[in-house]
Amino acid sequence: MKTFIPKSQENLQTIENLLKTFAIQPFQNDGEHHFSIKEIKPESQMPSLFDKEVIISLSDSDHYVTQMQNSFITLEFKMNLLFDNKFDKFDDAYKEGKTIDGSLWNDATTESFIYNTIKPKSEKNNNRFVHSLYENVRKFDISCCGRFISIKEISEVLAPQTSSPYAMPVGFTVSIPLDDLLIFSAFSEYPNSLFGDLKIKFKINPSAFVFCQIDPDIDLFFRNWSLTFQYTNMYTQIGCTAHLVTGIRAEELTPSRLKNLVCAIKPVTVSVRSYVIEAITANMCGYKASETCLNRVHQFYQNHPFVVPAQRIESLVFPSAASSAGIKTTQNIPLSHVTDMCLLFPKDARHVTCYENPCYFDMYINTMNRNFPNFPMNTLNEQFFTMQLQANNDDNIFEECDEYEESLATPRANNTRRYNSVSDYTSFFITIQCKRNSNGALSFDGLDSKNQNTAIELKGHPIFAGKIDTYYNVDTNGKHPPPPILCTVHDTFWLFSPRDGGSCIYDITHSFDQVINQVTA
Repeated sequence: MKTFIPKSQENLQTIENLLKTFAIQPFQNDGEHHFSIKEIKPESQMPSLFDKEVIISLSDSDHYVTQMQNSFITLEFKMNLLFDNKFDKFDDAYKEGKTIDGSLWNDATTESFIYNTIKPKSEKNNNRFVHSLYENVRKFDISCCGRFISIKEISEVLAPQTSSPYAMPVGFTVSIPLDDLLIFSAFSEYPNSLFGDLKIKFKINPSAFVFCQIDPDIDLFFRNWSLTFQYTNMYTQIGCTAHLVTGIRAEELTPSRLKNLVCAIKPVTVSVRSYVIEAITANMCGYKASETCLNRVHQFYQNHPFVVPAQRIESLVFPSAASSAGIKTTQNIPLSHVTDMCLLFPKDARHVTCYENPCYFDMYINTMNRNFPNFPMNTLNEQFFTMQLQANNDDNIFEECDEYEESLATPRANNTRRYNSVSDYTSFFITIQCKRNSNGALSFDGLDSKNQNTAIELKGHPIFAGKIDTYYNVDTNGKHPPPPILCTVHDTFWLFSPRDGGSCIYDITHSFDQVINQVTA
């Protein structure tokens, strides 16, 4: 999946730079009103209940130009979590300093999952309190996005409660950069004084939260590929069940008072009963420009659209799920300016940001009388790994996040048994590239069926068959996965004009070469 302006690529040739060459006139500060950051409060009443939409402006009248790429939204949550199992109290010798913590990580749903998964490791590490890399969470990094909750806190809140599910209130704050949202990913400097105020209306999807359990001391004991201590050592979608260490006790082994550390591991389902947005602030960066500059830019855009490239992702569920022999399913949809196709393999219908490698071979998509890719894929070999990095513009330049690489490359079994997780493997998706890397090209060569339905067939077979097929056999109780998800990635565009006090069109029907002709005409 191609992204227009990852911050790490600002000095590389991108579509945004190309558009600037043709269309964007330089803005000059008026010398009196310098750069500033404005806190904008929502139009919606706060606190806002979980099922209500929130509306907030993304520009301020004191700014002639809004720097979208440097702006972000801050949200304060209060959430009621539900646990279907209690956590035991610790013995005195082990309750201080040796706690098992959970992390909540807010992300958007499918579109943002795909877009943020392929962001470089350096960008995520530098965006403190925005992303929660699993490798950082397990180190108790306080700058993660979410909240650490000690098992002592959980056990004390749940202890007086007599019936399941047990409730626990949790509060935390998250920051969301605007360019982490795919639709705003290519915005940079937006002249709101010419084109009008931008607003965003949204609801938070409570199903997109995840949780996990971490303790460096416990990890040292059980980090190997153990069959004895089968606890969940990766992110779990909120509302789903994970095997967690719910208690630790010390047992004397000999008269010399040597002790053995014993862990109780139980299945625990963590879900959200409700949440409230306590407060929300849009932190918008911007500046004023001189009158001469504004008049010149206004005159230019009277005859040319202000174009901002964007992307959108459409998700459709295939009609058939996998069987023990593999998967063969077909979806019929129209294809319009499709640059990439992405495949997601949920193991539970509630999975919206946690997807694992199905460990398949002989896999491909057939549409418009050809196979994508031209040869069958093996989702665990070196060829597939390199293809995914190339398809997502991440090869040879930027370091990928560990959980993404491990999701692509780590087998979940061998020929005789399943493996326990030793890291987070929930960042897996397949990108099938349908359009060449742009390199400044002005022609569209992706997939377009001219609004006619076309068949898209997915085929594949499990590498590890039978009981060790970790995709088909979700657990040992006979649970099987829902159908896979097809995501199509489309080029889109924002077209702004100063006419009639400012107008905006979100163009989803034209290709890049068609839109750029309007700019260069």
